[in-house]
Amino acid sequence: MNKPLRRVAIFCGLLVLALLIRVNWVQFVQGDELKNDPHNRRVAIERYSMPRGNIIVDGKPVTGSTTTDSGDFKYKRTYKNGKMWAPVTGYASQAFDANQLEKLNDGILSGTDDKLFFSRTVDMFTGGNKRGGNVVTTLDAKAQKAAFEGLGGNKGAVAAINPETGAILALASTPSYDPSKFAGNTDKDAEAYNALQKKNDPDEPMLNRALRQTYPPGSTFKVVTASAALENGLYDDVDAKTRSPLPYTLPDTHITLDNEGPIPCEDASLRVALRYSCNTVFGKISADLGNKKMKAEAEKFGFNDPEIDTPVRAAESIYPTDNRPQNAMAGIGQASNRATPLQMAMVASAVANGGKLMKPYMVEQLEDKNLNAIQQHTPQVMSHPLAPENAQKIQDIMETVVKEGTGTNAQIPGVTVGGKTGTAQHGENNKDNPYAWFISYAKTAKGTPVAVAVVIEGSDTLRNDIAGGKLAAPVAKKVMEAVLESNK
Repeated sequence: MNKPLRRVAIFCGLLVLALLIRVNWVQFVQGDELKNDPHNRRVAIERYSMPRGNIIVDGKPVTGSTTTDSGDFKYKRTYKNGKMWAPVTGYASQAFDANQLEKLNDGILSGTDDKLFFSRTVDMFTGGNKRGGNVVTTLDAKAQKAAFEGLGGNKGAVAAINPETGAILALASTPSYDPSKFAGNTDKDAEAYNALQKKNDPDEPMLNRALRQTYPPGSTFKVVTASAALENGLYDDVDAKTRSPLPYTLPDTHITLDNEGPIPCEDASLRVALRYSCNTVFGKISADLGNKKMKAEAEKFGFNDPEIDTPVRAAESIYPTDNRPQNAMAGIGQASNRATPLQMAMVASAVANGGKLMKPYMVEQLEDKNLNAIQQHTPQVMSHPLAPENAQKIQDIMETVVKEGTGTNAQIPGVTVGGKTGTAQHGENNKDNPYAWFISYAKTAKGTPVAVAVVIEGSDTLRNDIAGGKLAAPVAKKVMEAVLESNK
């Protein structure tokens, strides 16, 4: 070969080599980036080229797919009772992407996840109908309905957990929205979606209040404070008198901490203090223990953890690092103390489960279109906030609250119920209607299948009638009854 031809051959070889390098770079190095690029329309076309897999509750789908003539997309998402299930499913929209379970499990639901490789390969050779896989949840349909209907027209949320496994049984938030209204890619879908994006809308229907909103937990937090008192040896007998003067002055101040009415709080035992919800007793316990010990106990229950994934991530509940008077107020669920409904359900769950907190989750398994499990969840222990003997003591005094205290509206005949009411201040100088809270659990001879947290953020009830025992406890009762019915 003469010299010019050799040069041309070498040059052509280098071009081929560069082409191979570039192809491999695009395919293997930039592949995921290009695949996930929001401007890559082929991904969206593929996602909606087949029926989307379903989100399953109690063995039945709460989602579906239907054909559509909107441009390149063949199928769009449908929802059954979308408003009730939106806090669980989230939405999947041809125009506005997806969120929550729909987003986190998009690969399974759209049929593109590598876990479905075997199923896709079989379809390729057999000509089987293409379809996404399913997401099987832990939710209890009866409990979810009880929670959603119990909240009614009120603004609020409910979270219910199986204390023994951490499985989420109900997750309701109101006001809500119907994801079906903007699942397509038409002007009508855009109008429906944009209507939900109004700034300064006090209803915020797309806000998942059960997971993503934090509130001052009010007196429900006194369960954590009582736990801290037992765990740190400040008191060991729930029926012994505490060292709690009346009136009680916040440390380093001249400000007295008030109770709600003339109730027997002076030197009250933990049982009496929880029954009557004595601010003075629990504020002083928090002050006596100090911020470091209170914060440590709260964190055992899940506070200050920014990564509680269900798999949808919950907002971080906060027990603050604070000065002495503010720490005393945080000990009664006020000041900078903030919690999600899920977090307070976790508190009740840990107490009900003998002091062992299970990690909350709401996806039981992922399965292919033929219902073969491709991933199964295994319950995990998250922490041990209480020694078993102390958990039993807290159960005992929580059950007193329901038997003869502020939580009698949660009583269920033939069932042992423990609970704690809360009415948390809201707004500057408490000018707005307070939040009504209730946390509880129900147990039978077969075990403890459910722990619940309810918060009513806003209602038409007169301010003086707003109380956890009046507004939130009846909702919790309905949810507990629904779970007990499902477990018969």
